[in-house]
Amino acid sequence: MNSKGLKFTSLMLILVLTMILTVACEQAENEPAGTTETGSESEIAEIKTMTGDELVEQNSGKKKDEVLIIDVRSVEEYKAGHIQHAININVDEIEDRISEIEDYKEKPVILYCNSGKKSGTAAEILVNNGFKDVTNAEGVKEYEYDLVHYDDVRGATFEKLIEENSDIVLVDVRPADQANEEGMISGAINIPFDEIESNLDKLPKDKTIALYCNTGTKSAEVAKLLEDLGYKNIVNAIEGVKEYSFKLEK
Repeated sequence: MNSKGLKFTSLMLILVLTMILTVACEQAENEPAGTTETGSESEIAEIKTMTGDELVEQNSGKKKDEVLIIDVRSVEEYKAGHIQHAININVDEIEDRISEIEDYKEKPVILYCNSGKKSGTAAEILVNNGFKDVTNAEGVKEYEYDLVHYDDVRGATFEKLIEENSDIVLVDVRPADQANEEGMISGAINIPFDEIESNLDKLPKDKTIALYCNTGTKSAEVAKLLEDLGYKNIVNAIEGVKEYSFKLEK
């Protein structure tokens, strides 16, 4: 091949490569955000919103067992008053604590703060980490919720707490026949939820009272009762023995 033919062939190759690169760049620019390498759209969930009335309804009866409610404010704000059954994970920590709630990636998670701003940020973090059903609820400064001051924690946190603190008074508030038949967490005493007020002598106010039941409902009622009676250090397991694999002993 003479020099002219070689130059022509080289020029044609350059033109073809230029066209291929141009088309590839245009496709990349036009491809929507959040797509995979194959061009299929990623599954980033849409963040839903919820009014205070809707959250109160969801947090009642057995409905509360269908969701995980997270207060994303500071520990101090949480202890000053939070929605019943809500655990506390500060917005600045939520990405580092994903493992604590990873089992809810396919289940409903409801977040709230004071105004909805921090919970909105937390909601974005969750959906970006693969959570499918995330709701940002009306904040405590925007809706008049009935707030409580004791600590609500999940089963694993509750279990760790009682393992690391031998001075805690651990109370099983299930009916006596059920506690006897199924067993209790090691170290627990059984005071059925409807006998609490007649057994206050077993619950010293200078110690932390840790409560559990089947699903966290009756123990939450007891926690609120003790709070109204002046108890300050109360921890309630929002997941009881029917929801978390506590080791029970007879």
